[in-house]
Amino acid sequence: MNRTLSSVDFAPLLPSWLLVALAVLALAVLGVALWRRARGVWWRALAFLLIGGALLNPRWVEETRALRPGIALVLLDRSDSARLGTRERQMEAAREAVEARLGRIPDLEVRTATVEEGGNRGTRLYAALERALAEIPRARLAGVIAITDGQAHDIPANPGIGAPFHALLPGRPGEMDRRLRVIEAPGFGIVGRSVEIRVAVDDLGAPAGTPVPLTIRRDGAAPRTESVPAGQEHRITVPIERGGPTVVEISAAERPGEVSTVNNRAVVTINGVRDRLRVLLVSGEPHAGERTWRRLLKADPNVDLVHFTILRPPEKDDMTPLNELALIAFPVRELFQQKLREFDLIVFDRFSNRGFLPPQYLRNIADYVRGGGALLLSVGPEFTGPASLALTPLGQVLPVDADTGRNGEVDTPFRPHVTEAGQRHPVTEGLPGANTTSATGDTPERWGRWYRYLRAQPRSGTVVMDAPGGAPLMVLDRVGQGRVALILSDHIWLWARGHDGGGPQAELLRRVAHWSMKEPELEEEDLTATILDGHLTVTRRSVEPTPPPPITVTAPDGTTARGEAKPAGGGRATVEMAATQPGVWQATDGTRTAYAAAAASNPPEIADLRADPAPLQPLLAATGGVARWLGTAEAPQIPEIRRVEAGRDAAGAGWIGLRRNEDGTVTGLSATTLLPPWLALCLLLGVAVLAWRREGA
Repeated sequence: MNRTLSSVDFAPLLPSWLLVALAVLALAVLGVALWRRARGVWWRALAFLLIGGALLNPRWVEETRALRPGIALVLLDRSDSARLGTRERQMEAAREAVEARLGRIPDLEVRTATVEEGGNRGTRLYAALERALAEIPRARLAGVIAITDGQAHDIPANPGIGAPFHALLPGRPGEMDRRLRVIEAPGFGIVGRSVEIRVAVDDLGAPAGTPVPLTIRRDGAAPRTESVPAGQEHRITVPIERGGPTVVEISAAERPGEVSTVNNRAVVTINGVRDRLRVLLVSGEPHAGERTWRRLLKADPNVDLVHFTILRPPEKDDMTPLNELALIAFPVRELFQQKLREFDLIVFDRFSNRGFLPPQYLRNIADYVRGGGALLLSVGPEFTGPASLALTPLGQVLPVDADTGRNGEVDTPFRPHVTEAGQRHPVTEGLPGANTTSATGDTPERWGRWYRYLRAQPRSGTVVMDAPGGAPLMVLDRVGQGRVALILSDHIWLWARGHDGGGPQAELLRRVAHWSMKEPELEEEDLTATILDGHLTVTRRSVEPTPPPPITVTAPDGTTARGEAKPAGGGRATVEMAATQPGVWQATDGTRTAYAAAAASNPPEIADLRADPAPLQPLLAATGGVARWLGTAEAPQIPEIRRVEAGRDAAGAGWIGLRRNEDGTVTGLSATTLLPPWLALCLLLGVAVLAWRREGA
């Protein structure tokens, strides 16, 4: 389209400074004439004007332009909040209607851009707008029509795009939304204690103070309900009963008429950790490996160690004065009756029953194990004799029957071997150097040799390490609520000394001790679930060689899916699937159940789900744009779209405007002098004659 523009232009014949000087001189002359009241002063003024007009050289300029069409940008919001309920369908219909109307406007080009989901930073509407405008010449931009719910989280304080920005919002004003807000939640808690979670329920768009039922569920247990006033902080007490993650799901009751219940619930994961562990180490007769246990337990800063060593049996009599027999008396009653259950682990290192502990105290230790305690025994030759602990009431919780005959002790060099079950048990799985030889077979296994083990017959538990002939070397067992670990050799200390190449003594004993104290990562029969970056991984661990059963996964919305567990080595099998819904995911293998928490993928996005133009106000005010509602009808209510001149209002009652920029390319230019020299000379002579006659009259 071509358009001709006309205007008056000046092409001065003299420099501007000289023109200014002549004008000042002319004004001075006219001023003196007026002061003297001379005749013909106005004719002189007219003559000066004609001279000035001739020197300015006015021209009539006609410019022909080939106009380029303006560009209207339609910006469609596709964030998560814009997809709630009927919003997505209504906004898509609005886009089609807007594009159809813009397509009927002549000399207007329509371009469309989308605002995609912005991860965990909220809706990045302004960033999407800038990316789209980078491909549009600003001189051709007629305006922007954004179809959005108004929830934008990156609008600057002083935005500017050089054209009107209008927003079309789904629904009507006055929407309500209820949200659950977690003010503070601890990341970990001490096992056996309680922690507090601070939350608040906000009724956006409605009066505060209304009681709201709050449902709290911990690790899938039966829920409990508390009443919380809307708009006020509320504290929830959560007991930490075990180590590892505790998943707490909190949900507020649905409010009638609210936009969505997506933000009515929250999931908090609290990692249960143990306080400083109290360990009781009782050593029998002194031997070379006693220091190994003490160094191991003292090296852990989370362990409070109480260590007693029996230096001499009670039947030994060498006339040593009583006040020199020990630094302190052995507090048998205090340790094994009064404060027994205060210990997390009891370790007997080459301890034999020679009357130190009466049968009642040994029964107390057995009851302590059945009630959830941990017992670890490292035994030597004393285990095969008449003073063996296997022949006391404590033998009821031991996983083997000891061979107390002459052949119970075997003194021969051998290398410890990890059994097939041990290769799946977390205590011995993956130990460096286990069961390995060189590729040619001419190099012995890397673990150093031991020189003594004790024969015993397993009756329960899992044999994770064995000696030649399949004799049990390390047995792990669950007894009631507690656990027992038995090492049938007193030569593990050779590894600590690096004898014959050594071995993973510290790591193995650490695992044994922590397994005994029920550390979650060392559970041999367990089911765990984790969610990372929207991906759920369910891991089943078992020492049983049977194929793992299918895993049933329940999503937060109640839908279920089954997956076949794939072997992952070391007694593990895994199932993986997408986990996009926020909330608590449940996985079960039919025997055990695990829970994992999926947080909202975009917390700022769901903080307020109402359609609201308030976040867009800086952009609307800076560009002269307005926000209009699409209504709740099936067909969206699109306002009239007009073209407006630059500098005019961009919106009015029932309409929105797009600027007419008049941007184009000059194709023709003509200039006609309005006061040519001959005409100026004639007019000047005529005025001079009239002025002369007037003054001479």
